[in-house]
Amino acid sequence: MPRPGKEQTANGPGVSASAPSQPSHAMVDTFSPPRPLQTTGQRRPDRTRPVPHHRLIAPVVALGLLFLAGCGGGEDAPVDSNASPVQASQSNAAESESSADPETGAGSDPESTSDAAEAAAMTPRLAIAYDGGIQIRDANTLELVSDIGLPGYLRVNPAGDGRHVLVTIEEEGFRLLDLGVWAAAHGDHQHYYTATPVLTDVVFPAVAPGHVVPHDDRTALFDDGTGTVTVLDAGELEEGLGAVLREHATAAAHHGVAVELPDGTLVVSEGTADGRTGIRVLDGAGTEIGASDECPDLHGEAVSADEAVTFGCSDGVIVYLDGQISKAPAPEPAGATSAMAGTEGSPVALGNYTVEGADASDPARVALVDTATAVERTVELPAAYGSGSLGRLEDGTGLVLGTDGKLHVIDVLDAAVTASYPVIGPWEVPENWQDPTPRLLVLNEMVYILDPAASALVVVDPVTGDIWKQTDLGVVPSEIAGVNGAGPGAHEHGDDEHEDED
Repeated sequence: MPRPGKEQTANGPGVSASAPSQPSHAMVDTFSPPRPLQTTGQRRPDRTRPVPHHRLIAPVVALGLLFLAGCGGGEDAPVDSNASPVQASQSNAAESESSADPETGAGSDPESTSDAAEAAAMTPRLAIAYDGGIQIRDANTLELVSDIGLPGYLRVNPAGDGRHVLVTIEEEGFRLLDLGVWAAAHGDHQHYYTATPVLTDVVFPAVAPGHVVPHDDRTALFDDGTGTVTVLDAGELEEGLGAVLREHATAAAHHGVAVELPDGTLVVSEGTADGRTGIRVLDGAGTEIGASDECPDLHGEAVSADEAVTFGCSDGVIVYLDGQISKAPAPEPAGATSAMAGTEGSPVALGNYTVEGADASDPARVALVDTATAVERTVELPAAYGSGSLGRLEDGTGLVLGTDGKLHVIDVLDAAVTASYPVIGPWEVPENWQDPTPRLLVLNEMVYILDPAASALVVVDPVTGDIWKQTDLGVVPSEIAGVNGAGPGAHEHGDDEHEDED
């Protein structure tokens, strides 16, 4: 793949010059943009147990939310106060569909993509959370596309479809934010579109919304307040209710995490409010087919080559691969991992590594876990790092953003640091994981780094270490997520690991 920053193409950073070219005028005349996002729809059959109505997606009254002028279009239809959330949601959807233009998708629904415009190539976008809202920026130019006001501490994660992110809002749940970029297949090529970003009314309710794990067209949401897992079909998010594939209730509420694999296998944490102890493995029908209680203080997950799933433990890493559960013990008894990063291009999972009671002068290390052999080893780093410091390239290369302000590149097979590039100023790991701290995002093989101390966004080519672009955000950023507009199944990596979180 040609590297950006030296010789630029219209495709922008990290987008191959071999991407489908802009279709001919005739094609544009005969091909219409896809229909707009619909917030409701017929729920697909569940593969485990029926989803209770009170747990389904419901429209949320968006009082007090600040949108950019022009982000909406039209007013919501009146809702019967006596109707159930599902009934009210379906009523609004029916009215929206009846008034929408079947060709352009324009209509009275505020989430209509009536301003959709065709683009020559994919247009990746970023969602950057800060205290007071979320900025949406063009990942190629770094220009501000939209700024949506929202109160409270916000977390953002890719929804898994290349278009939306899920905004974690305390005491509400996971709200769908449409970043306004997508692709549509047309014969032997793709058409690419952009539109104004919209914070939709689609909410997946949660008492205490926690981890979001997108993987292979499936996205698992975990409600720490109830211990419930909700799995979405990332390719059906525009259907609203139809995106919910299954729910699973764990034995007790806990700060947990889950991953659904392509064959329907669900790997989910087990624990209580006092801590996590291990995993349970369920088949597509919800039947338990495996279990292990050998992962104390479980936290952090990653999926590597051959659908190997790993979870961090206070004494190593637990691995689920090909129907078998294995334990990769830490090199020393108190060696803990609580944040992980994986890629399907490598069998080696990357994790943070801490030792309880270690001397402050001891060198920082990261963990490398060979999922095929369940063997863990460590690599020394020249500096400490934080919860949002880990990243992976598609070929398996490991990335760590150190407190020395350098991006450290790791060959995970040789277990060696191969390069260290200065990218931002030195920084310290905050005591509170919610405090703004530098974070790393890999999108289209480029590294996007938040620098809260400078209120800046820095884009780095991880192969050369060159700073490709940087910009002043005008706010102190706290979280970052990205979408590439390529559709479900595309490789998008979000920052969803906070090892200091209780």
